[in-house]
Amino acid sequence: MNENPRKPSREHSEAESAAPVMSQFDLARLGGGHLAYIKTLTCDEAKRMFPAVLDLPAGITLYALHAADGTPIALTDTRQAALSHAMDGELEIASVH
Repeated sequence: MNENPRKPSREHSEAESAAPVMSQFDLARLGGGHLAYIKTLTCDEAKRMFPAVLDLPAGITLYALHAADGTPIALTDTRQAALSHAMDGELEIASVH
């Protein structure tokens, strides 16, 4: 017999390969509250995320430390300072892409 197996549709195969979606509650529980990540920000992004911080110089790169659920914890001008803040808070840094 010359049967061709049915190929899944593109939408079906993309849905199967998509990463599972986690709720904000699930993310907050991730790592028992001891998991964080560092995000590189432009000055404009930092102003939107941290509106209480005034007089940020234009054109600099900043580093934000976030809890696993995305809650901003700290804003620094060096990655090392963000790492130090995480260590002081006994937070483990996760690599995110």
